[in-house]
Amino acid sequence: MDKRNLAFDKVNFILLAVGLAVVVFGLILMSGSGSTETTYNPDIFSVRRIKVAPVVCFIGFISIIYAIIRKPQDKESKEA
Repeated sequence: MDKRNLAFDKVNFILLAVGLAVVVFGLILMSGSGSTETTYNPDIFSVRRIKVAPVVCFIGFISIIYAIIRKPQDKESKEA
């Protein structure tokens, strides 16, 4: 199979995996126990859940978009 016909190269896949890991990490930061009808948990409005986790997820999504848009470099242009 000719590698020049592939849309992604190794770097694209690495960037895609890193972006996906960052998004998953942001979702883990958002998780936690919630409030019920009988008890109120003020932790649902913590800075980690409201500000930090969405920014981490956004950075992950941006890196995924960059990994998809990034054009692989040609082997011939590297050698010349």
